Amino acid sequence: MFDTFRSDTRAIEGLPVRLVVALVVGVASMSVMLNMLSGVQGLATSELDVKPSPDVVGPGAQDLDFTVVDHKGNPVEGATVIVKSGTADVETVEAEKTGGDGAVSINVDVDLGANREDGTLVVDVKPPAGSSFVDRRENTNILVVRGK
Repeated sequence: MFDTFRSDTRAIEGLPVRLVVALVVGVASMSVMLNMLSGVQGLATSELDVKPSPDVVGPGAQDLDFTVVDHKGNPVEGATVIVKSGTADVETVEAEKTGGDGAVSINVDVDLGANREDGTLVVDVKPPAGSSFVDRRENTNILVVRGK
């Protein structure tokens, strides 16, 4: 029985090699196409940035101004700016939406611990709902300095 297989010249001996080559080429092509699609999606989103003013403050109650901009520096309407405790403390987490000019003013009451000379407030931004904006990178923190 095995002798008939060895002597059979009609066998498709190269078929497995051809299948492997076709499979490798197909996987490589699919990988390139999927990479192109994910690249298009990456280009469709825009990173938001928050510009605080002032970015160095002292302890106590005060108004902080923020401007939310896209990667081109254009103001973004409807983004929510969130100010919360970092190494400096705020009594409550404050959040406000930006207006048409991308600006918002938030009143915070900042406190430093008894043995701290400085600290930071963390600023986050939530992009407007249904937009192509994202906030993946860390935003500028506000430095709180005693005696400022």
